[in-house]
Amino acid sequence: MNLLQYSPRTHTPIAIPQTTWRIGNLATFIRKHLLQSPGMRFGDKFFLFLARLAGFSVILLLALILVYLVYASLPAIQKFGVSFLYTSTWDPVREVFGALPVIYGTLVTSFLALFIAGPIGVGIALFLNELAPKRVAIVAGFLIEMLAAIPSVVFGLWGIFVLAPFLRESFQPWMIDTLGFIPLFEGPAYGVGKFASGLILALMIIPTISSITKEIFKTIPAHQREAAIALGGTRWEVMKISVLKASRSGIFGALFLGLGRALGETMAVTMVIGNRAQIMPSLFSPAQTMASVIANEYAEATSDIHMAALAEVGLVLFGVTFLINFAARILIHRMGRSQNA
Repeated sequence: MNLLQYSPRTHTPIAIPQTTWRIGNLATFIRKHLLQSPGMRFGDKFFLFLARLAGFSVILLLALILVYLVYASLPAIQKFGVSFLYTSTWDPVREVFGALPVIYGTLVTSFLALFIAGPIGVGIALFLNELAPKRVAIVAGFLIEMLAAIPSVVFGLWGIFVLAPFLRESFQPWMIDTLGFIPLFEGPAYGVGKFASGLILALMIIPTISSITKEIFKTIPAHQREAAIALGGTRWEVMKISVLKASRSGIFGALFLGLGRALGETMAVTMVIGNRAQIMPSLFSPAQTMASVIANEYAEATSDIHMAALAEVGLVLFGVTFLINFAARILIHRMGRSQNA
């Protein structure tokens, strides 16, 4: 449909294409609604519009990802239903899929990595910000942050050729002989498995935790440290009271950001976890994560239901990541309110 406009010279009607009319309406909408801020110059209004557009684009991108994952996994959702989340059979030959083993492997390896990397990352940040000389802190901080620039496939290769043989020949046999009566440390020493994957993930998330925590420590006012020193506190007591306690909510935020990185890691985990979809209590046994099963089988999936099952695994990973981050936000908010009270 075209709109009519009269020519200013001939006073005859001229058809305006519908696309031009739509562009004009869009420009009017942007000028009146998105750029409408009283008391601001046009440049400031335009920058405000770009900032709002960038903020809304993130929400739109997440919504599009969610819609695609739901659409791609519909055949698996219709066939398996809720049982997809709690059944343990993953058999592409018989087209029977249950995601519980890969969910279990993802959670175990990620929380194991957080358990290892959390204290180390916070300790590194505390040392660099409170104890190390300035030159040492600058050099060491740069080297630690460089770990974040190493590709994950390099971590995976190091895990295969260095870490896994060491674990198989030295560390795991000693742990089995010493603590083999505990289910977490029983079974044969494979080298690869959940424990090796957790160590690799810990190395990968230490830079994230330490760098964020160090920046949080820098925001602590100097007078808080001086007050603790004036009360006769030792160096450890000063750090404990004026630094660690005051930045507790920020530390938890850094830990959960590291956990989010560990949940979605793919290549390094795929190379050292053993890729066996099973649930075993031992940390030394092979397993599989949601990201690794997608990386291993997506290119080789031939049937539609197999592709849909892999898409549903991605949907579950999306949901687990969202729930963990949502819970982290609630926890950090409550901790911040308790500190301010």
